[in-house]
Amino acid sequence: MEKLAIFDIDYTITRKETLMEFFKYLVSKDIKNIKFLPRALYSGLMYGIKVYDEKRVKECFLKFIENIDKKELAILTKSFYDERLSTILYEDAVNMIKKLKNEDYMVILISASPEFYIKEFYAIKEVDLIIGTKFIFENGKFVRKMSGNNCKGEEKVKRLEKVLKEKNIKADFKNSYMFSDSLSDKPLLDLVGNPYLINYKKHNKFEILKWK
Repeated sequence: MEKLAIFDIDYTITRKETLMEFFKYLVSKDIKNIKFLPRALYSGLMYGIKVYDEKRVKECFLKFIENIDKKELAILTKSFYDERLSTILYEDAVNMIKKLKNEDYMVILISASPEFYIKEFYAIKEVDLIIGTKFIFENGKFVRKMSGNNCKGEEKVKRLEKVLKEKNIKADFKNSYMFSDSLSDKPLLDLVGNPYLINYKKHNKFEILKWK
Protein backbone atom coordinates (compact mmCIF):
# COMPACT_ATOMS: atom_id res chain seq x y z
CA MET A 1 0.00 0.00 0.00
CA GLU A 2 1.11 3.54 -0.78
CA LYS A 3 1.75 6.04 1.99
CA LEU A 4 0.63 9.52 0.94
CA ALA A 5 1.93 12.97 1.84
CA ILE A 6 -0.91 15.31 0.85
CA PHE A 7 -0.47 19.08 0.78
CA ASP A 8 -2.93 21.89 0.15
CA ILE A 9 -1.30 24.76 -1.77
CA ASP A 10 -2.54 28.28 -0.95
CA TYR A 11 -1.24 29.42 2.46
CA THR A 12 -0.02 25.86 3.10
CA ILE A 13 3.04 25.62 0.87
CA THR A 14 2.76 29.23 -0.37
CA ARG A 15 2.76 32.46 1.59
CA LYS A 16 0.10 34.04 -0.63
CA GLU A 17 -3.13 33.20 -2.46
CA THR A 18 -2.02 32.00 -5.87
CA LEU A 19 -4.96 33.04 -8.06
CA MET A 20 -4.65 36.66 -7.03
CA GLU A 21 -0.90 36.39 -7.56
CA PHE A 22 -1.61 35.14 -11.09
CA PHE A 23 -3.78 38.18 -11.79
CA LYS A 24 -1.16 40.54 -10.34
CA TYR A 25 1.49 38.84 -12.46
CA LEU A 26 -0.49 39.43 -15.65
CA VAL A 27 -1.01 43.07 -14.69
CA SER A 28 2.76 43.39 -14.24
CA LYS A 29 3.21 41.99 -17.76
CA ASP A 30 0.54 44.24 -19.30
CA ILE A 31 -0.87 47.15 -17.29
CA LYS A 32 -4.01 47.05 -19.48
CA ASN A 33 -5.12 44.02 -17.45
CA ILE A 34 -5.83 46.36 -14.54
CA LYS A 35 -9.19 46.99 -16.23
CA PHE A 36 -10.30 43.61 -14.85
CA LEU A 37 -9.73 44.67 -11.22
CA PRO A 38 -13.31 46.00 -10.70
CA ARG A 39 -14.66 42.64 -11.88
CA ALA A 40 -12.40 40.88 -9.37
CA LEU A 41 -13.58 43.12 -6.54
CA TYR A 42 -17.22 42.74 -7.56
CA SER A 43 -17.06 38.94 -7.70
CA GLY A 44 -15.38 38.92 -4.28
CA LEU A 45 -18.16 41.10 -2.88
CA MET A 46 -20.84 38.84 -4.36
CA TYR A 47 -19.16 35.85 -2.71
CA GLY A 48 -18.92 37.70 0.59
CA ILE A 49 -22.66 38.35 0.67
CA LYS A 50 -23.36 34.79 -0.54
CA VAL A 51 -24.82 35.73 -3.92
CA TYR A 52 -22.07 33.88 -5.82
CA ASP A 53 -20.63 30.49 -4.91
CA GLU A 54 -16.91 29.84 -5.41
CA LYS A 55 -17.48 28.29 -8.82
CA ARG A 56 -19.18 31.39 -10.15
CA VAL A 57 -16.61 33.68 -8.52
CA LYS A 58 -13.74 31.92 -10.28
CA GLU A 59 -15.52 31.82 -13.63
CA CYS A 60 -16.24 35.54 -13.31
CA PHE A 61 -12.77 36.47 -12.08
CA LEU A 62 -10.89 34.64 -14.86
CA LYS A 63 -12.24 37.00 -17.53
CA PHE A 64 -8.70 38.37 -17.86
CA ILE A 65 -7.55 35.21 -19.70
CA GLU A 66 -10.75 34.43 -21.59
CA ASN A 67 -10.08 33.07 -25.11
CA ILE A 68 -6.34 32.81 -24.56
CA ASP A 69 -4.75 30.06 -26.64
CA LYS A 70 -3.93 26.92 -24.64
CA LYS A 71 -0.30 26.92 -25.80
CA GLU A 72 0.09 30.60 -24.98
CA LEU A 73 -1.40 29.99 -21.53
CA ALA A 74 1.08 27.15 -20.94
CA ILE A 75 4.00 29.48 -21.72
CA LEU A 76 2.49 32.12 -19.44
CA THR A 77 1.94 29.76 -16.49
CA LYS A 78 5.51 28.46 -16.73
CA SER A 79 6.91 31.98 -16.52
CA PHE A 80 4.45 32.70 -13.70
CA TYR A 81 5.90 29.78 -11.74
CA ASP A 82 9.51 30.70 -12.48
CA GLU A 83 9.13 34.40 -11.70
CA ARG A 84 6.49 34.45 -8.96
CA LEU A 85 5.19 31.15 -7.56
CA SER A 86 8.64 29.71 -6.87
CA THR A 87 9.46 32.82 -4.82
CA ILE A 88 6.51 32.52 -2.40
CA LEU A 89 7.06 28.95 -1.22
CA TYR A 90 7.46 28.30 2.49
CA GLU A 91 10.93 26.85 3.00
CA ASP A 92 9.54 24.60 5.74
CA ALA A 93 6.95 23.22 3.30
CA VAL A 94 9.58 22.39 0.69
CA ASN A 95 11.71 20.73 3.36
CA MET A 96 8.74 18.63 4.50
CA ILE A 97 8.00 17.58 0.92
CA LYS A 98 11.61 16.48 0.48
CA LYS A 99 11.70 14.72 3.85
CA LEU A 100 8.57 12.66 3.25
CA LYS A 101 9.58 11.85 -0.32
CA ASN A 102 12.87 10.51 1.03
CA GLU A 103 10.81 8.33 3.37
CA ASP A 104 9.03 6.81 0.34
CA TYR A 105 5.79 8.76 0.60
CA MET A 106 3.86 9.63 -2.54
CA VAL A 107 3.70 13.44 -2.58
CA ILE A 108 0.36 14.88 -3.71
CA LEU A 109 -0.62 18.55 -4.02
CA ILE A 110 -4.38 19.14 -4.05
CA SER A 111 -5.99 22.54 -4.27
CA ALA A 112 -9.11 24.47 -5.21
CA SER A 113 -6.90 26.68 -7.36
CA PRO A 114 -6.99 26.20 -11.15
CA GLU A 115 -5.10 23.14 -12.30
CA PHE A 116 -3.90 24.91 -15.46
CA TYR A 117 -1.30 26.81 -13.44
CA ILE A 118 -0.76 24.76 -10.26
CA LYS A 119 0.52 21.96 -12.51
CA GLU A 120 3.68 24.07 -12.68
CA PHE A 121 4.48 22.83 -9.17
CA TYR A 122 5.71 19.66 -10.89
CA ALA A 123 8.90 21.73 -11.13
CA ILE A 124 9.41 20.51 -7.55
CA LYS A 125 10.90 17.14 -8.50
CA GLU A 126 9.58 15.39 -5.40
CA VAL A 127 5.94 16.09 -6.34
CA ASP A 128 4.26 12.99 -7.79
CA LEU A 129 0.71 14.19 -8.43
CA ILE A 130 -1.18 17.48 -8.65
CA ILE A 131 -4.97 17.80 -8.44
CA GLY A 132 -6.79 21.12 -8.87
CA THR A 133 -9.96 22.70 -10.13
CA LYS A 134 -10.34 21.97 -13.84
CA PHE A 135 -11.43 24.42 -16.50
CA ILE A 136 -12.63 23.84 -20.05
CA PHE A 137 -10.85 24.65 -23.29
CA GLU A 138 -12.85 24.76 -26.52
CA ASN A 139 -11.07 24.73 -29.91
CA GLY A 140 -7.81 25.27 -28.07
CA LYS A 141 -9.09 28.39 -26.25
CA PHE A 142 -9.78 29.01 -22.56
CA VAL A 143 -13.53 29.60 -22.16
CA ARG A 144 -13.83 30.39 -18.44
CA LYS A 145 -16.07 27.44 -17.61
CA MET A 146 -15.31 25.09 -14.74
CA SER A 147 -15.22 21.39 -15.55
CA GLY A 148 -17.04 19.63 -12.73
CA ASN A 149 -17.03 21.00 -9.20
CA ASN A 150 -14.72 23.34 -7.35
CA CYS A 151 -11.98 21.16 -5.83
CA LYS A 152 -12.65 22.01 -2.19
CA GLY A 153 -13.83 20.23 0.96
CA GLU A 154 -15.48 16.87 0.26
CA GLU A 155 -14.74 17.32 -3.44
CA LYS A 156 -11.02 16.99 -2.70
CA VAL A 157 -11.63 13.55 -1.18
CA LYS A 158 -13.72 12.50 -4.18
CA ARG A 159 -11.12 13.74 -6.65
CA LEU A 160 -8.28 12.08 -4.76
CA GLU A 161 -10.07 8.74 -4.51
CA LYS A 162 -10.97 8.89 -8.21
CA VAL A 163 -7.39 9.55 -9.30
CA LEU A 164 -6.00 6.83 -7.04
CA LYS A 165 -8.52 4.36 -8.44
CA GLU A 166 -7.67 5.34 -12.02
CA LYS A 167 -3.98 4.79 -11.29
CA ASN A 168 -4.69 1.55 -9.40
CA ILE A 169 -3.04 2.90 -6.24
CA LYS A 170 -4.02 1.41 -2.88
CA ALA A 171 -3.56 4.10 -0.24
CA ASP A 172 -2.44 3.50 3.33
CA PHE A 173 -4.41 6.40 4.79
CA LYS A 174 -3.68 5.40 8.39
CA ASN A 175 0.02 6.14 7.88
CA SER A 176 -0.47 9.07 5.51
CA TYR A 177 -0.05 12.81 6.11
CA MET A 178 -2.23 15.80 5.26
CA PHE A 179 -1.17 19.44 5.61
CA SER A 180 -3.56 22.39 5.25
CA ASP A 181 -4.02 25.94 6.49
CA SER A 182 -7.81 25.61 6.69
CA LEU A 183 -10.56 23.54 8.29
CA SER A 184 -12.27 23.54 4.88
CA ASP A 185 -9.93 20.58 4.38
CA LYS A 186 -11.33 18.73 7.39
CA PRO A 187 -12.59 15.86 5.17
CA LEU A 188 -9.02 15.18 4.06
CA LEU A 189 -7.55 15.85 7.49
CA ASP A 190 -9.95 13.30 8.98
CA LEU A 191 -9.00 10.78 6.30
CA VAL A 192 -5.36 10.40 7.32
CA GLY A 193 -3.56 9.26 10.44
CA ASN A 194 -1.24 12.29 10.53
CA PRO A 195 -3.21 15.52 10.00
CA TYR A 196 -1.62 18.96 10.50
CA LEU A 197 -2.82 22.53 10.25
CA ILE A 198 -0.33 25.12 9.04
CA ASN A 199 -0.03 28.50 10.81
CA TYR A 200 -3.60 28.14 12.13
CA LYS A 201 -4.47 30.70 14.78
CA LYS A 202 -7.24 28.99 16.77
CA HIS A 203 -7.01 25.99 19.06
CA ASN A 204 -8.58 22.81 17.72
CA LYS A 205 -8.07 19.04 17.72
CA PHE A 206 -5.42 19.06 14.98
CA GLU A 207 -1.76 19.69 15.70
CA ILE A 208 -0.56 23.06 14.37
CA LEU A 209 2.78 23.59 12.65
CA LYS A 210 4.36 27.02 12.19
CA TRP A 211 5.91 27.25 8.73
CA LYS A 212 8.05 30.03 7.30
